[in-house]
Amino acid sequence: MSGKPSETHDALEDIPGTYVFTTQRCRDGYQLNRFCKTLDNADNRARFREDPEAYLEQFPMTAEQRAAVDNRDWLGMLQLGGNIYYTFKLAVFDGLTMQHVGGLMSQMTVDEFRQMMLDGGRKVQGNTSKRQQETR
Repeated sequence: MSGKPSETHDALEDIPGTYVFTTQRCRDGYQLNRFCKTLDNADNRARFREDPEAYLEQFPMTAEQRAAVDNRDWLGMLQLGGNIYYTFKLAVFDGLTMQHVGGLMSQMTVDEFRQMMLDGGRKVQGNTSKRQQETR
């Protein structure tokens, strides 16, 4: 992916179902990721469990990010700048595995998602470019 930064960005955004953690997503998701990172600490987890509303007030997220956290919209968090490694800390807080979250983001059951991964993941054919999908 050589070329001008805008060409590289456009190429990354053309990957279906993928939200590459670009510099812009890093900036956009800073407060969301900052919140998720705090869940590494047991005292913070206890405070969040006790009063989620008050705890989240510390982090000036956008309304959309806050709604994604409140609704546990895992895919939405990634679209809004969440980094999977940080947002997964919230999933662990909720007692979810990566397979649970992957299934939820893929609109599959845990078992369907697990089987897809055991079978080698998503099929590449027909799933390599949003632009290609639009021209069909």
